[in-house]
Amino acid sequence: MNLGPSSRWVGQPIRRREDPRFLRGQARFVDDIVLPGLLHLVVVRSAIAHGVLKTVKTTAARASPGVVAVLTGADLEGKAGPLPIGRFEGAHVAPAPHPLLASERVRYVGEPVAAVLAEDLMRAVDAASRVDVDVDPLRAIVLPQDALRGEVLLHPGLGDNVLIRWARAKGDVTGAFDRAMRVVRGTFRIPRLVAAPLEPRGAVVSFDAGVDLLTVWSSSQDPYRPLAQLSRVLDRPDDRIRFVVPDVGGAFGSKGVLAPEVALAAVLAMDIHRPVKWIEDRRENFLASYQGRGVDADVEMAVDGNGRITAVRARLVVDAGAYLYSGTVVPPITTGMLLTGTYAIPNAEVELLGVATNKVPTGQYRGAGRPEAAYVVERMVDLVAAELAADPIDVRLRNVIAPEAFPYQTPLGFVYDSGNYARALERCRALIEYDRWRGEQRRARADGRLLGIGVALYVERAGNQLWEGAAVSVGPTGRVLVRTGASAHGQGHETIFAQIAADALGIAPDSVVVEHGDSAVSPRGVGTFASRSTAIAGSALAVTLDKIKVKATAIAAHLLEAAPPDIEWADGRLFTRGAPDRAVPFAEVAAAAYRPGRLPPHIEMGLEATGTFSLPGPIFPFGAYGAVVEVHRDTGQLDILKLVAVDDAGRIVNPLLAEGQVLGAIAQGLGAALVEEATYDDDGQPLAATFADYGMLRAAQLPHVISEFLETPSPFNPLGAKGIGEAGAIGTPAAVANAVADALAPLGVRHLDPPYTSSKLWQVVQHGREDSVV
Repeated sequence: MNLGPSSRWVGQPIRRREDPRFLRGQARFVDDIVLPGLLHLVVVRSAIAHGVLKTVKTTAARASPGVVAVLTGADLEGKAGPLPIGRFEGAHVAPAPHPLLASERVRYVGEPVAAVLAEDLMRAVDAASRVDVDVDPLRAIVLPQDALRGEVLLHPGLGDNVLIRWARAKGDVTGAFDRAMRVVRGTFRIPRLVAAPLEPRGAVVSFDAGVDLLTVWSSSQDPYRPLAQLSRVLDRPDDRIRFVVPDVGGAFGSKGVLAPEVALAAVLAMDIHRPVKWIEDRRENFLASYQGRGVDADVEMAVDGNGRITAVRARLVVDAGAYLYSGTVVPPITTGMLLTGTYAIPNAEVELLGVATNKVPTGQYRGAGRPEAAYVVERMVDLVAAELAADPIDVRLRNVIAPEAFPYQTPLGFVYDSGNYARALERCRALIEYDRWRGEQRRARADGRLLGIGVALYVERAGNQLWEGAAVSVGPTGRVLVRTGASAHGQGHETIFAQIAADALGIAPDSVVVEHGDSAVSPRGVGTFASRSTAIAGSALAVTLDKIKVKATAIAAHLLEAAPPDIEWADGRLFTRGAPDRAVPFAEVAAAAYRPGRLPPHIEMGLEATGTFSLPGPIFPFGAYGAVVEVHRDTGQLDILKLVAVDDAGRIVNPLLAEGQVLGAIAQGLGAALVEEATYDDDGQPLAATFADYGMLRAAQLPHVISEFLETPSPFNPLGAKGIGEAGAIGTPAAVANAVADALAPLGVRHLDPPYTSSKLWQVVQHGREDSVV
């Protein structure tokens, strides 16, 4: 599929056509689904972070009015197993799966212990309060460093608390450090974050015993991954499970794996033969939905006499939480593999340990390892610049990978498909007015003001799980039905895929219907995560549309009494080359496809096709972000004076939607930089389990953002697309961190980890040292 400069729809800022039904209240979320005989599930959760589960007394709950069933861990024997664990090539992953219900031990506050099913929600809540959970408390492990000491074992059968081990090295790392003119070291702590989607998790499950079909409606990121996981948990053929994803109110990675509560609802629906609904409340979402980030990093870089970074060496300790989900292992290893960033660093060595703590497990959260890598690498480059007394942008330009070096093999195992990092950085420099602000900074420092400028490059791995499916059916009126394995939860798939189809067939996007999210009718696929939808699902659609065009061309040639190679397309018409007056509209070709008398002898009736597309490897969007900040000495308040985003995601199908993705991700990136942190006390009790305790930015706190796109197409897919959904969450924290460190430099502060709350910054300003902050 050729999408060149003549493309009519691809590249146009078309408004999201799915928005009107959301604005009118016509969307259908999981909690809107009501089935005859519907029962309500409430989960009883552990109030203790770590302990021996002695008894779960359910007599009073079972006797409560309206209660239909109560489940404990013992009741699941032979009915369901634990959730599957994710694997990664080259990594040792311990067998510590998340159980559906705790048995023998509880390992985090919020862990499911029992499930209560009742005729209505209030009766289920009342009965759940009558379940008596007796736990003999054990010492909790909260800090990853304590987990490594092994004085308390969360899973005694494993022998230690290390759940993930991964290491990679290439090149002469030791020699590079021995020969280095300077060795720069940094220690970083990236706190855990809560995804906090607008709609918490939930599901409705029904079972038709007559045809042995289990149907699940779930607020998920896609149907096929949770379907496969549920199939394993229940030991049930996947063709006997239908998984439907209705409208979803956000996910940010937190709905990418099967929730244990959904599996519990499935068990109960099959046992009771009545449909079951489970909808978590906001407090449950804070306690039990997996969190993101949580990385401690010790890093050093070797620098030669020319200011070139010759080696990087790092040790990452990751707070994995109490168990492993299928998505727990990927983010930290992605961090490890990206620790050379956008730079031509020939030698690298990384060790990663993912340790068990008495906290809810971690998993994918917007960026999923890439924000962590960008933060560590870009803070290190600024520390290198400070060590060299050099300008941070000059140090970056001296070390970035040259455009002619692509595809570029990094020492940590990735092959970057395409890039022009220097161009993005230079554009960021211009947009942020770097030289002007440096002049303003000199004047501000003379007046005692704390003004800082920070820039950051990033490169991210996109396109995880490298294939996707699509199906296209053209009806006899010429309307086009597109079905995709990708599933939207805010990305705008219905608009973008319609643009791709409209461009290919020379029709208007209004003539294209896009459907997704139902395993019964959607083509088999993977899903929506890792900024993969446009590049992979869009390319699968492009491949499938090419098949449609081949058949439509043959039909048009028959109608025009011409040879297929002589048929050309333009503006929804098919005509004979050199004779544009001899043409048939696309709609007429579609109608002929369903009339045997008008078809060529060798063409089957109908105009439909299926297709798949596979990438040869991941794709790598990149960009440059810049921030100007001021820290107020008297209050510690941090003002974002200017924020610039320059993103290169290859070919942009819809710049309006792409900018929306960037701005939304920037909001989350700023939240991570300024206010967000999931904290726990020494007993493993969450200190932020509601929005009253967990910092979230308000709209009024967001600064004006200057956003711009560059396009360096990927050679790995026919669209040339890469991915844009996570860019702002990756570049923003690193740029803000560098700006904050730059602002505090006159106080002797070398580094400060986020979040940059007013209280933390005020303490630093008063004491003039970052190690005074507790």
